[in-house]
Amino acid sequence: MLDFRTDTFLSVCKHMNYTKAAEELNITQPAVSQHIKYIEEYYGAKVFGFNGKKMYLTEAGEMLYEAISTMKHNDSFLRDSIHNIRNHNSTLSFGATLTIGEYVIPGKLAAYLKKYPETKVNLTIANTEKLLSMLDKGEIDFAVVEGYFGKNQYEHIVCSLENYTAVCCKDHPFAETEKSLEELFSQTLILREKGSGTREILTRSLEEKNLGIYDFKNIIELSNINAVKTLVEKDCGITFIYEAAVQEELRKGTLKKIYVKDLIDKHEFTFIWRKNSIFSDYYKTIYDNLINSVL
Repeated sequence: MLDFRTDTFLSVCKHMNYTKAAEELNITQPAVSQHIKYIEEYYGAKVFGFNGKKMYLTEAGEMLYEAISTMKHNDSFLRDSIHNIRNHNSTLSFGATLTIGEYVIPGKLAAYLKKYPETKVNLTIANTEKLLSMLDKGEIDFAVVEGYFGKNQYEHIVCSLENYTAVCCKDHPFAETEKSLEELFSQTLILREKGSGTREILTRSLEEKNLGIYDFKNIIELSNINAVKTLVEKDCGITFIYEAAVQEELRKGTLKKIYVKDLIDKHEFTFIWRKNSIFSDYYKTIYDNLINSVL
């Protein structure tokens, strides 16, 4: 089932509120209720429940949400593919997280375009949280991410294992020394914004030891990798970052590594798309041609 009532269902899932869904869809609240009732009768299961006044998705509702999200994306992708066939062209519509988008993908994309020069490209560079939302809405077809994601929601292929490290300015007393995470708390931490995969890796590493980012002396949050690197070079603090993003600075000696004893120093770059998509074979081919063939 894929019709106007599924749009209502997705809107209620988004807002967890009938009134806000009605406002978004420009219909009445009773109409929203009727659409949800129809869906529940059609599938023979409750899709929403209430804990007090708080609405939540039931197990059946979660299953339906995942299926409809994938079906809507398949439908959108199919329409775009037919349009491309009619106009004798192809389009890559995908996302990449900031480290990958700025320091890894450009070379791979250039090689792909030399092989397939007629390809149109729509590349969104954003943090992991934003890209997962765009995948769910069908705004992009696949993504290459460095952060954590729900592996029950997305098909995935590990592209590579990348070095994750702490860095400081060249004259910092911690430069090229071995330290524990707790020994770094005397420093100002410069890190990416919430939703960033680079940040989440550090956050989870700290949480496993019952620690947190606010144990550092001070926190500076930036949404731009180059701004993070510049502040670290100017000795405004230290940061945790993928080595791919600081290769040039490490080579020139403007940044230096801090060897953190209790930090997992390798993490995955992953190629992902919606689970159970009927276009899974196509995405695997794109992976082989765009990512894997030029590693």
